[in-house]
Amino acid sequence: MKELDQTQVSHEVWGIDNDYTLLHDVLLGHPDHYRWLDAGPIIRRTLQNLEHTGVKFSIETAKAQHAEMVQIYESSGVNCHYLDSDEVLHRNFFARDSSAMTPWGALICHMQLKCRRADYVTTIKFYQDNNMPIWNYVTAGHFEGGDFVILEPGCVLIGYCGERSEQEGAEQVASWVREQGWEARVAPISREFVHMDGLVVPLAPKLLVACLDALEDWVVKWLRSKGFEFVDVGYAEAKNLGVNLVALGNDRVLSMKSSPDLNEKMRALGFEVFDPDMSMFTLGGGGVHCLSQALRRDPG
Repeated sequence: MKELDQTQVSHEVWGIDNDYTLLHDVLLGHPDHYRWLDAGPIIRRTLQNLEHTGVKFSIETAKAQHAEMVQIYESSGVNCHYLDSDEVLHRNFFARDSSAMTPWGALICHMQLKCRRADYVTTIKFYQDNNMPIWNYVTAGHFEGGDFVILEPGCVLIGYCGERSEQEGAEQVASWVREQGWEARVAPISREFVHMDGLVVPLAPKLLVACLDALEDWVVKWLRSKGFEFVDVGYAEAKNLGVNLVALGNDRVLSMKSSPDLNEKMRALGFEVFDPDMSMFTLGGGGVHCLSQALRRDPG
């Protein structure tokens, strides 16, 4: 992890009020102890179909794919920071879920999967060691960072599927957001998409990448009423984490090779699209958005 000069860094620089402006700092992890095991509906589908697909897990391939993602971040001017590797916390490198960055500091999440319940240890240690503010801790129910989607400054869409985030946790987080004067909407999602960032991710001001067919009708109606437009992702790509991308700012986006139709749509809109092969991770339950927690962006 890059050392931070605490004499030059104040708490106020850390935090995000959107998820599409120029990205300066991102939190990642190290997939040193990564392996495939039943940890949710996406990887469960992979494991159940191995006999027919012939895909195989390779830690060497996974590390190479992760390294290519890091190289894209670094070549795009993004500072990469890392959670400590831990043999027991073998999935903590999916850095999106154990915390969520907000304008007020980091939200420490309460994860439901047994193999990830203690991810908070390396997460809290990271923020404390680097003098980054912690805003709050989820306590009312399970809640994970992939369900906290900042649509634009002043507005958050919060999801829950029950298997990961629960309604009680989602509602607690929403109440804290509203106390800050922001709008927060809570919506249920299908378990097969795991988190809200499998259905909606901001791409630019008033522009969302979304699987509209999989969102509740009232959610789509609400988003349209707020003036959002959409790059629609079909079910086939969405169920394989096509929506799960990262806006880098300045009309650049980190997507994945497994989303060719979406990537073509974004390029047609004028975006520069990076599309590395991240198959060891998408088959294992998470895309580039799941692997990355934005720590600092330009104000929206």
